[in-house]
Amino acid sequence: MSSPTVCAEPVMGVEKPSRWSLANMVKLSVLGVVSLALLYAVWSLYLAGEPLFAVLVMAVLVGFALIYGNRRFYTARFVFPAVVTVGLFIAFPVIYTSYVGFTNYSASNLLSFHRVNDIHLSQVTVDKSSERPFFLLPVEGGYRLVLRGADGDLISDPFVADGQPQRLPMQASGELAARADAFLPARDLVRLRGELGAITALLPDGQRLTTSGIRTMAHVQPVFEELEDGRLRNRLDGGILVADHSVGFYRDEAGNQVAPGWRVNVGLDNFKRILFSEGIRGPMLEIFIWTVAFALLSVLFTFGVGVLLAVILQWEHLRFRGLYRILLILPYAVPGFISILVFRGLFNQNFGEINMILEAVFGIRPEWFTNPTLARAMTIIVNTWLGYPYMMLLAMGYLQSVPGDHAKAAALEGASPVRSFFSITLPQILPPFAPMLISAFAFNFNNLVLILLLTRGLPDIPGTLIPAGSTDLLASFTYRISFMDSGQNFGLAGAIATLIFAIVGAMAYANFVALRRAVAAKGK
Repeated sequence: MSSPTVCAEPVMGVEKPSRWSLANMVKLSVLGVVSLALLYAVWSLYLAGEPLFAVLVMAVLVGFALIYGNRRFYTARFVFPAVVTVGLFIAFPVIYTSYVGFTNYSASNLLSFHRVNDIHLSQVTVDKSSERPFFLLPVEGGYRLVLRGADGDLISDPFVADGQPQRLPMQASGELAARADAFLPARDLVRLRGELGAITALLPDGQRLTTSGIRTMAHVQPVFEELEDGRLRNRLDGGILVADHSVGFYRDEAGNQVAPGWRVNVGLDNFKRILFSEGIRGPMLEIFIWTVAFALLSVLFTFGVGVLLAVILQWEHLRFRGLYRILLILPYAVPGFISILVFRGLFNQNFGEINMILEAVFGIRPEWFTNPTLARAMTIIVNTWLGYPYMMLLAMGYLQSVPGDHAKAAALEGASPVRSFFSITLPQILPPFAPMLISAFAFNFNNLVLILLLTRGLPDIPGTLIPAGSTDLLASFTYRISFMDSGQNFGLAGAIATLIFAIVGAMAYANFVALRRAVAAKGK
C-alpha cells in the first residue's frame, strides 16, 4: 500500500500574507519609533559632549535595526537584549574603569586640554580706576546706555539688546541722565546680563569699557595671550606658561603646576604608586588582608549560625517551631540599611544600649568605633546578623533531602548527634551549599554598603598618603578615594578597581575549578 503524497502546491484560495499586512505595518512602526528614539539619544549625547556614549548607543541602534529588521537574524532577536545588557552594564563599566586607571583623571584633571586652554585665555583683569556704574534707559525701540562718573554722565544712542556684539559711542548726557526714576530696575539688568556682556562702550577719550559687574563697566583685558608656539604669556607680568602633556598641567617658568589640569594618559603610573609607594602599598596590603578575612569569617559565621539554627528547628520535639522560624527570619525581612543604622546606634560608645548593658554587668565600655580590632569585630557581628537567615533558609531546605535512616543507623552504632552531623549530614548538604558559599564570599568581598553605613571605614590608618581606614574593604577604600577624598583621584581608584576585578575574578575561577574537581572526585 503506497503512502499518501503531500501536495507541494499552494492551496487554492489561500493567499500569502502581504508585505503590507497589519502585522508588518505594526512591526515596522515599532521598529521606526525605537530607532528614532535611539537616534535622538545619540544626537543628545553628542551635543552634551559625550561622544563615547553616543558611539555606544549608535552601535545598539545599528544592531537593533539590523537584527529586528531582517528575517535572516530571527534567532538573534532572543539573545540581543541580553547581549546589549551585558555589554552596557557589565563589560563597558569594567573596560572604562580599567581605562581610567591608566589616566590622571582626578578633581584637578577633569577637563580636556582645549577646555583648560580656554579657561586660561578667558581670565581677565579689571582696571578699577576706569570703573563706572551704568544704567539702562528704556526708550522707544530699545535702550540707551548711561554711564555715571565724577566728570559727568555719558549716554549712548538708542540700541537694541539682542546679544550681538555692539560698540556704543558715548557722549555727554545733558539733563537726560538725571531721570533716575526712568532707569531699568536692577532685576531687569540681571535678566539682560548676557546681552549687556556683548556691549562695548566707547568713551570720548578713547577708552573701551565692558561689563565688569552687574551694575558696573570698566576697562577689562585678558590676562593671558596665546603665542604662535602654543605658550601662554601673562600680559601683566610677562610670565610664560608651557603645557606639560606628561602630567596634564601648564607649568610656569619656575616649574610649578598651574591649575586646572587636563586628562592625559599616564601609563602604569597609578599601578606603580599602588605597588611601590609605601604610603599606598602598606595600607592597601592591610586592607586587602582584612577584606579576605572579613569575607571568609562572614561566610563561616553566617553558614555556621544558619545551619545550627536550621538543625535545631528540625528537631521534632521542639515546641513552637513555627514561631521560632518566623522570629529568626525577621532579620532577613527588614531592609539591610535599616538594620545597619540600628546597630550603629546600639554600638554607640557613649549612649548605645550594648555598652550600657556591658557597663552594668561587667563594668566595661568597649571602644567599638575607635579601636581597630573592636571595630572589625563589630562589622563581623553585624554582618553575621544580616546574613544568617539566608543560610538558615537554605539549610532548612537541604536538610529535608537528607535521609533520616542514616542518622538512625548512626545512632544504633553508638554515634553521638554531633558525630552524626559532621560525618553524615554535613557532607551531604555541603555540595549543594558550595555555589552559595562562593557567591556569599564574592558578595562580602565587595560589601560596600555595610562599611559605609556602619563605620565609614574608620578608624583611619595613621601615616597614609590617601584616606584608608582599619575597617575599609577594597571596595569602600576605592569609593573613599574616588568620592570622599578632597583630591578625588579617579585614576588611582580605577587602577585599584582593576586590581580588585582581577583578584576577585581569579578567586572565583579558582573556587569554580576546585568545586568542579570536588564534584568529579565524588562522582568517581
